[in-house]
Amino acid sequence: MIPSRILVVDDEEDICSTLADFLNEKGYEVFTAVTGEAALRLLKESRPHIMLLDIRMPGMDGIEILRQIRKIDSEVGVIMITAFHDIDIAQEALKLGASDFVTKPIDMPYLDTSIRVKIKAMLA
Repeated sequence: MIPSRILVVDDEEDICSTLADFLNEKGYEVFTAVTGEAALRLLKESRPHIMLLDIRMPGMDGIEILRQIRKIDSEVGVIMITAFHDIDIAQEALKLGASDFVTKPIDMPYLDTSIRVKIKAMLA
């Protein structure tokens, strides 16, 4: 079976690295991006099944990236990552098609379950 592809987008390289290591251990093929522009380029090049997308990033924030993602790929699963609890941003992301929210510090077992559920739903 071909491993599912996941794109991790966070301006903090340590978080990208930690998530990539965790997801690689779970058998996923992982790509990382630290800017919105790089994320959109990798979305087109690698066609991930799931994106983990930080909300607060310099330049293009996660909500704007999500808007651009939906213009490119309406099917990719998007899980938002945030260190802040903002109901308005959460509602906007859900309207744009995000499937879940994960708060920092990230609960890795929860993230793993969320990814598995999303991938299973995509394959159904």
